[in-house]
Amino acid sequence: MTGRPDGGATPRGRRRIVVLDYGSGNLRSAERALAAAGADVLVTGDLAAAADADGLVVPGVGAFAACVAGIEAIGAGPVIAGRVAAGRPVLGICVGMQILFESGDEHGVVTKGLGLLPGTVTRLAAARLPHMGWNTVQAPVGSVLFAGLPADSRFYFVHSYAVADPAALTASGARVTTAHHDCDFVAAVERGALSAAQFHPEKSADTGAALLRNWLATVPAGD
Repeated sequence: MTGRPDGGATPRGRRRIVVLDYGSGNLRSAERALAAAGADVLVTGDLAAAADADGLVVPGVGAFAACVAGIEAIGAGPVIAGRVAAGRPVLGICVGMQILFESGDEHGVVTKGLGLLPGTVTRLAAARLPHMGWNTVQAPVGSVLFAGLPADSRFYFVHSYAVADPAALTASGARVTTAHHDCDFVAAVERGALSAAQFHPEKSADTGAALLRNWLATVPAGD
């Protein structure tokens, strides 16, 4: 048996995953989806648990600035950055993905992000917003998150903002998955230990479950 982030016991081989609670996000749906995918999951804002977990999930819904404020309020930025620097898995979801970038521009107000990925989150150049519903994605060759998934797989999106230009991400060595809703935008990113999805895998039925299993397979189980 291995130790859980909350001090309990984890069955051998199961990944200890923390879903970071900073006052925003689909916490319980993410918890249920990760547990169904085979993880031992703890929802908490405790930074020691977040640092110690085998994998950390950063969810997020709502406004970029509000999510950044929530991260700052509990002092989670250095923990997330430290995990990425140490090559320890982090998965950002929806606005939890967006705040990993350098900045977000909402209604003309620019808010600094965590700066772990290059780029700025901006309003989609689309006639219909929010972009809400199921969408296909275009995953790159070698993607781990989308391995084994058919090209026509659909994922559930709810957002009005995204990173539109993937050039800086690609130049940084990231694998970039895109989607289209009146315009192209970044739908997922994979770079080293850092993964992120603009859509909600926890709300994407079987395809989302398969993606979460793929991510969990990249998370080394603790001793």
